[in-house]
Amino acid sequence: MARIDQGNALSSAMLQPGAKFQTDGFGLVTGVLVYKEDQGGSSAFLARGTACPIAAFSFTKVHKANTSIDSLGLATYTVDYVGISSVDAVSSSLTKTQITGSQGLTSESLTTHPNFFVLASGAGFTGSPIAGVGSGSLAAPVYATTTLSGGGTEYEGNNGSRFQEPSGNKFLGFKVAQYSGYYGRTNYLAPQTSFSGHFYTTTAGNVTGMRDRVGKTSGTNLFNGIKVVPDYVGTTFTNSGKNQLLLAQVSFEDYADLYKVTFEVRFNREGYESSVYAPQ
Repeated sequence: MARIDQGNALSSAMLQPGAKFQTDGFGLVTGVLVYKEDQGGSSAFLARGTACPIAAFSFTKVHKANTSIDSLGLATYTVDYVGISSVDAVSSSLTKTQITGSQGLTSESLTTHPNFFVLASGAGFTGSPIAGVGSGSLAAPVYATTTLSGGGTEYEGNNGSRFQEPSGNKFLGFKVAQYSGYYGRTNYLAPQTSFSGHFYTTTAGNVTGMRDRVGKTSGTNLFNGIKVVPDYVGTTFTNSGKNQLLLAQVSFEDYADLYKVTFEVRFNREGYESSVYAPQ
């Protein structure tokens, strides 16, 4: 049986009622629009980056589209739009950053403990240092001589800690069994804090700026001028002149004419040595 066409030939796509838009609260707006058109019509409006025809959401652009053609030759296009609204965002080209923080423990060498040589009372520790500096100072330790039963000499600090030289030189471990809390120990569980998050931007420079800062440090909660740690966590991250935040990872992908940038930042309470990790 032949098809009989009547009414509008639908040679160009017609927007259907019921458009839906959603904001994520950080500036990203996504929308879904449905069009109908004869299967022989033009699909140029589906091109990635084409602006939404609804004036209030014209800042959103085509991201992807799904097409279905029924038995009568009528095409239905379901089109996804995405864009940045300056209402919730930092600007019309940059969303606010969505951030997740994680605090946990990781195994580290006991020699890296902030209380290893000198009591770190400012960090809440009490008692005496783990190994100490003997009768000397941090700049010039002097450890007591210990004669070994099989011959030879080592030099002892607090809690059965042993060193190769009177001035320390090489740490040999905890070798006195009476100090059972330390005997044979080499590692401890150190707090480790990391932040991960993402943002969207229309500016390619924000992508390359973050990428180029991987492995570099910051003393504020900003990398490349973009807030990567929320203000309620802190805005200044330095310890004895050393930056405490390290940009550890950046990845990115495209959405319409947007870029999604995902990152990870690590926090070091002692700060990162600038001769090892360059400031941004």
